[in-house]
Amino acid sequence: MLRTGKMVLPSFIHFNQSGATEFVFRMFTSSPRMQAFLFLLFFLLYVIILCGNTAIIWVVCTHTFLHTPMYFFLSNLSFLEICYTTTVVPLMLSNIFGAQKPIPLAVCATQMFFFVTLGSTDCFLLAVMAYDRYVAICHPLHYTLIMTQKLCTQMVAGSLGLALFLSLQLTALIFTLPFCGHHREINHFLCDVPPVLRLACADTQVHQAVLYVVGILVLTVPFLLICISYVFITTTILRIRSAEGRQRAFSTCSSHLTVVLLQYGCCSLVYLRPRSSTSEDEDRQIALVYTFVTPLLNPLIYTLRNKDVKGALKKSMSSKAASETP
Repeated sequence: MLRTGKMVLPSFIHFNQSGATEFVFRMFTSSPRMQAFLFLLFFLLYVIILCGNTAIIWVVCTHTFLHTPMYFFLSNLSFLEICYTTTVVPLMLSNIFGAQKPIPLAVCATQMFFFVTLGSTDCFLLAVMAYDRYVAICHPLHYTLIMTQKLCTQMVAGSLGLALFLSLQLTALIFTLPFCGHHREINHFLCDVPPVLRLACADTQVHQAVLYVVGILVLTVPFLLICISYVFITTTILRIRSAEGRQRAFSTCSSHLTVVLLQYGCCSLVYLRPRSSTSEDEDRQIALVYTFVTPLLNPLIYTLRNKDVKGALKKSMSSKAASETP
C-alpha cells in the first residue's frame, strides 16, 4: 500500500510525477464578503442535506411497516448521498477563504476515487429501484417471492462492487499521467475527472475514450434499463381500470422518476457531452447541482410525495412532542 499522510491508496497506483505535484482549486471569488456568503450558504446546504437524509434513514429503521425493499433501497440511497456530499463539501469549504491552498496529489486522487465510486453506485442503485417498482407493479403477486431480503442486499452490494471496480481502474489510469509544473489549478471545486484530465501534459485521447466508456456504463446503460422498466410499468398502469388505482400506482413511481431525471440529466451534461462542446465553467456550475441540489431534493421529494414516509415522520414528531410534554 502507498501511504501519504493519512491517505492510503492501492499500491498499484504509481504516480508518474518527477516531483511533489500539488493542485489548487480555482477560487469562486476574491471578495471576502462573497467568500463569507458562499461559505455560509454551502455549509447550510450541507447541514440540511445531512439532516434530511439522516431523517430518512432513521424513519426507515425505526418503523417496521417501512421495512420493505423500496424503503431499504431508499435508506441506502440516503446513506450514499451523505457520503457523496461529505467527500466533496468539507474540502471545498476549507478552500473558500483566503489564498488558494495546495492539495497533494494523493488527496486529489483519493477524493476522485470516492467521488466516482459513490456517484456510480448512486446511478446503479436508481436502476435497482426502478426494477423494484417494475416487480411491484407488473408482478404484484410474486413481489415478496422475488424481492427477498437476500436479493435486495445482493443488488446493493453488486452496485457498490461494480462502482468500486470502475472507479479504481479510472482513477489509476488518470493518475499515471504526467502533470506539468508544481502547482496546477483545477477549474473546479473538486478533483473531478474532466478538469484533472485537462491538466495533463500528455496525449489523453485514450483516457478520454475510457472516461466515455465508463460514462456509458454508469449513466447510459442504467438509464436505458430504467426506461425499459418504466415502459412496462406505464403499460401495466394504463391497463388498470379505476382512475384511483392508476393514480396510486403512479404515485409510488413519481418520486423515483423525478430523482432519476435530475440525477442523470445533470451527470450526462458533464460526462457524455463531447469535450469540444463543453466549457470548464459550465461543468463547474452543473456540478453544483448534482453536489448540492440533488442530495438536498431527494429527502424532500420522497417525503412530500410519499404518504408512508410523511406519515412516519409526523408520527415520530408527535410521539416526541408528547413525551416532552410534562
